[in-house]
Amino acid sequence: MKIETLVLGELQTNCYLAWCPRTEQAVIIDPADNGTFISERILELGLEPVAILLTHGHYDHVLGLLELKLNFPQASIMMHAADLFLLETMESRVKHWQGPETLVPPTPAIDHFLTDGETIEFGYQELEVIHTPGHTPGSVCFYDRENLFSGDTLFRTGVGRTDLSYSSSQQLKKSLQKLLPLATERNLYPGHE
Repeated sequence: MKIETLVLGELQTNCYLAWCPRTEQAVIIDPADNGTFISERILELGLEPVAILLTHGHYDHVLGLLELKLNFPQASIMMHAADLFLLETMESRVKHWQGPETLVPPTPAIDHFLTDGETIEFGYQELEVIHTPGHTPGSVCFYDRENLFSGDTLFRTGVGRTDLSYSSSQQLKKSLQKLLPLATERNLYPGHE
């Protein structure tokens, strides 16, 4: 699997392009807030996106969705159903954090809701889904034998915040226990840093 990191937006969100070098089929993980830049990079690399994977529903990880879906309609948007409420209330959340004058693009429909243990295939590559609630109820990570895309569940030097009304430090502790064996054996690709 080939992987490229794109650091985007005010919050320096990591968007990942992961693809099969034999087929050029790709997934986009956490499209942050710059669908134009991501689309241009995909075209430069000659990739064929088959899925847009969301580690969770926070706006700094999803604002690029609409433009990517318009540019690559064949790519299925996938996330865990427990975070759908974050997309449904995204406009008010963005305006709260970035100011009332901020323009917020509409959020396209989710094509597929992810489940724990599910496998996503692209070309000759695949990523497995592990549900890791805590930072948000629908946080997920994606992994294969060599790599772990952890979103905001796990960073290089810490973990995701749990002081939000829908977060849970107890759930995050359980999720980290599930991740520990995976994280120690794989390259870590967090949502920030």
